[in-house]
Amino acid sequence: MIALSRCVALAKRLATDLVVLCSRWADAEKALVVARRGGVNVLAVDVPEAQRVELPEFATTALLAGTKFEWRTDTSLKRNIGLALARMRGWDRIVFLDDDIEVRDPDDLVRAAGLLNLYEAVGLFIGGMPDNSVVCHANRYVGNSQDTFVGGGALVVDPVRVTSFFPQIYNEDWFYLLDRARLRRVATVGLAVQAPYDPFAWPGRARTEEFGDVLAEGLFALLHTGGTVREADRVYWAEFLGVRRSFIKGVLSRVEARAQGVEDERIAASLRVALARLWLIDPGLCQDYLEAWQADRSAWRRYVRRLPVGVSTTDALRVLGLDRWFVDRNLSSPDREPALGW
Repeated sequence: MIALSRCVALAKRLATDLVVLCSRWADAEKALVVARRGGVNVLAVDVPEAQRVELPEFATTALLAGTKFEWRTDTSLKRNIGLALARMRGWDRIVFLDDDIEVRDPDDLVRAAGLLNLYEAVGLFIGGMPDNSVVCHANRYVGNSQDTFVGGGALVVDPVRVTSFFPQIYNEDWFYLLDRARLRRVATVGLAVQAPYDPFAWPGRARTEEFGDVLAEGLFALLHTGGTVREADRVYWAEFLGVRRSFIKGVLSRVEARAQGVEDERIAASLRVALARLWLIDPGLCQDYLEAWQADRSAWRRYVRRLPVGVSTTDALRVLGLDRWFVDRNLSSPDREPALGW
């Protein structure tokens, strides 16, 4: 609850509502108590694991379901719930905050929200633990240059103007920031601090990330050279998969050459499982996923345009099929300032 308490304090300083989407070990009723104790208007929702939420049935999810590439976290589900809820409530500024993110200066979020007049999404620069995949962490570890990009961990968006969604895959936030052909207009301002974690604690983490990392890194490499998403066909993916294999092998060889202790052994183990998973990724699957993603973008636009607008919190949650939630009776009306999502 320490992370939630920090978020409650942030919402209070911003004089805004707080929406807490809870799953697994988090509990909405307990979140309500913490928020009320901190003097914040809150909507706390338990997101069910088994019960289906009334969102579109995405082709991208179906394509990977039951395969080795299925992504089993619910981050994208909760982000999409946030987008739909905000649209129905009439909020045109929302902030996504992950539970391991701390924003120390509330004015950073104010500045980010203001920039939405010029950009389609604004992220806070992530300090502390870099926001990268396991493979990218390993690349940094061996001394290579490794960038980070705007991510969903601290992201301000306009859910009304931008009709994009988060697919169920690693790097779902990168896909949200793409339009049909190119990267949306995005900016970075301020600072958010990500709590430290050990990316090499479990080698399987690299394995589960690899397909999403391949797609995101491949698309952004193409965009960086002036290409468009439409050019990411089977031929392109065949070439990029070869580049990716060479990249991971190069990092692995540098780690193995060091061989200075347990840490190097753990990093090498993560890279080996990532490489093993990479060998299973077919160029055709990459192309099929992007075609499914384009279809999902259209399905999401149709879905959000049919949503009722300006309805009560209760009615919005019923539309989404969510039946376990706790709301402060003072939660803002649609014409008030936006909510802070956590």
